[in-house]
Amino acid sequence: MFDIITDKFVKLQRKLLGYGRLSAKEISQALRDIRITLLEADVNYKVVGEFIRGLQEKIEEKKIVDSLKPGELINVILFQELVKLLGENAEKIQFSAVPTIIELVGLQGTGKTTTAAKLAVKYKNKKPLLVACDIKRPAASEQLKILAQRAQVDFFPVGNDTLQTSLLSLEHAKKNGNQLIIFDTAGRLHIDEELMNELKLIKDKTNPHYILLVVDGMVGQDAVNQAQEFHNKLGLSGAIITKLDGDAKGGAVVSIRKVTSVPLYFMGTGERIEDLEEFSPQRISTRIIGQGDILSLQEKVAQALTPQEQEKVTEKFLKGKFNFNDFLEQLKTIKKMGNVSKLLAMIPGASGVKGLDNISEKDFDRTEAIILSMTKEERMGPDIIDGSRRRRIALGSGASVEDVNRLLKEFRQAKDLMNNLNKGKLKLFKK
Repeated sequence: MFDIITDKFVKLQRKLLGYGRLSAKEISQALRDIRITLLEADVNYKVVGEFIRGLQEKIEEKKIVDSLKPGELINVILFQELVKLLGENAEKIQFSAVPTIIELVGLQGTGKTTTAAKLAVKYKNKKPLLVACDIKRPAASEQLKILAQRAQVDFFPVGNDTLQTSLLSLEHAKKNGNQLIIFDTAGRLHIDEELMNELKLIKDKTNPHYILLVVDGMVGQDAVNQAQEFHNKLGLSGAIITKLDGDAKGGAVVSIRKVTSVPLYFMGTGERIEDLEEFSPQRISTRIIGQGDILSLQEKVAQALTPQEQEKVTEKFLKGKFNFNDFLEQLKTIKKMGNVSKLLAMIPGASGVKGLDNISEKDFDRTEAIILSMTKEERMGPDIIDGSRRRRIALGSGASVEDVNRLLKEFRQAKDLMNNLNKGKLKLFKK
């Protein structure tokens, strides 16, 4: 997500930070580089033009040419302008009415059904009801039913008529105590009059509190066109961008808010039903300029580990009692937190660091397989692992002896580092 924009912004920042002062020519070149970067990331050309003009005005206002730290100032201005472009404040779903109704709309294939389930998981404490409202594609109702079962939330099946289904689901929700209703409406390969009439009918008769457009983040400029058309005909409350874990350039995210004035509520960042993030202009802006997103990372850690578990692990590590059983538990925790590359992208300064961009899920799976091939005694005391044991572990895990050696070496180095830190031997940490 945002790889193209981030990589180029990071390189530009490093270049600018290397200057003691910036001439008007160098600032002009920097603005040109930013313009090209945004256009290559599929940001709407009108949005790019307006953004560059705003950036230029701020740079002139702050008198960057006369500044002693021009690179830092430009980075700050770039961040501030990105936040402004993306909407400044994070929008949140308000549950002022019971039940609160969310109508999901969008074209076929954008991920509406999966997004409905993700929303249900996010607001599980509201006892959500997932309602299938697509009579033309029976598979959509069955898919939603399966997802509802996986999420352990209530499901209302589609009937012979879309409007009747939605109205009956409201009655069911009131009897069943559902505080949130999510309509998974029909989609088409393109916008047509029949689709819009159906969606308008649901809107007029059920009065949803939110009409959220689900847009595929990988379609680029067309996502903006879709948002404009749906907004003109339905009056959208906001949008959700999906598939940002793939090769999406991120241009749709940057463009939609500015072009339509429709706020972004969520981002789909993976295939799991837990992979839905609230859209925060400030956090996304820090990611775009390569400064990570430590707050989101902390939230993911908190969700995966209780404070007691975190304290226990830290204590064992500092006392040198951390073994491969503990390491295995940490690997499982990281997997629960989601895609490894996405987690690394949240670490400030990690973008572009040699080696980190090559870490994949396979590396974690291989490490896990190696540890699982060890005996109980070997996991508790890795020092007993000699040559023959290493060969057996490699054979049992499908890895090479070199992979086993590398893991043992890295584990030993980590323990030595923490032992020295605990004993106060590292001068780096002394006053």
